[in-house]
Amino acid sequence: MFKKSISILLAFAMMFGLVACDSSSKESGSDEKQEAYKIGIVTPTLSTSEDEFRAGDEMAKAYPDIVKHVTLPENFNAELETGISQILSLADDPEMKAIIVNSGQTGLLPAFEKLKAERPEIITMATMLDEPELMSKYVDISFSTDWVRRGVTIPTKAKEMGAKTFIHYSFPTHMAKEVVAARRDAMKKTCEEIGLEYVEITTPDPQTGDGPAAMQQFLREDIPRQIEKYGADTNIFGTNCPMYDVIIDEALKQKFIVAEQCCPTPTQAYPTVMNLEIEEADLGDYDKINEMIREKAAAADMTGRLSGWAMPSQIYVPKFEIELAKYLIENDVKIDEKILNKEFMDDFSEKSMGTRADMQQVSSGIDNYYTLILESIYY
Repeated sequence: MFKKSISILLAFAMMFGLVACDSSSKESGSDEKQEAYKIGIVTPTLSTSEDEFRAGDEMAKAYPDIVKHVTLPENFNAELETGISQILSLADDPEMKAIIVNSGQTGLLPAFEKLKAERPEIITMATMLDEPELMSKYVDISFSTDWVRRGVTIPTKAKEMGAKTFIHYSFPTHMAKEVVAARRDAMKKTCEEIGLEYVEITTPDPQTGDGPAAMQQFLREDIPRQIEKYGADTNIFGTNCPMYDVIIDEALKQKFIVAEQCCPTPTQAYPTVMNLEIEEADLGDYDKINEMIREKAAAADMTGRLSGWAMPSQIYVPKFEIELAKYLIENDVKIDEKILNKEFMDDFSEKSMGTRADMQQVSSGIDNYYTLILESIYY
């Protein structure tokens, strides 16, 4: 039952998004010439999942002689065999040393099973929705964003930012999702443990009523009432992305705290609400976007009242997987207990990505499947 619960939580969550070098490995600065190699990255198409696609595309441009980016079929469920064939076709290249798949889908494990049987030397990594137990058997290392653990980290951060009250906005069809309910339960429990007053408010349901408009109008009217009642030292959290066009806008007016959005990324609500002028060439420049948000927050006297993650996890994870594969290949490092541990993963994430991830193994019996939470950025 426990294993089944883990699988369900991971599946729903996806539906929503140092170097402790082996003493026998080669140093990256070695004079020995690196043998030519390739890394394959498989993502959905741009229209199916923009973040994962952009991550793969950006890495292919950053390492044009190494990274080969291919996309899964648009109609994934109807063309599952085509998707499997696309993954396997990467292994036809004798220089292919690693294959990475990022897909919010199930059904691609047969490709990894065949890869392990026919080319076991290829390093495999994945972010998928299949059973963690099966993925641990056929995929060398798997990663997933830890949406449920955020039920602990968000209230904790909110209190550190000065919150005395924590307001949770959601609606019935969202709370029927196991991962959302589990995160809510963790938020409520954490608030009780750390001394935050927890308040739960139900909005109109955009999935059964008049869409997002009625929900957003409710928030527009209700948030000022709640801030008048509880004061500005209140953190507001909503479980639905369209909520944040209102939440961030009202935060700039009412001066309350937003520790994180439901999907903590600088590109959710901030550009629209703050009227950020982001050139197309800068869409992936999160340092620049974050600085623009920071400046707008300061102008609104909101410094330190807004926080999130430096980039979307759906961008972070594929890029991190490619950097990890490059490190393993270029240093001829085996995937053993020196790699499969939290200390290495956390430290390598910071060294390779500039933003630290907090990794945890999905369960005590699986050492090669990690869930992660990214380091916070404060505006």
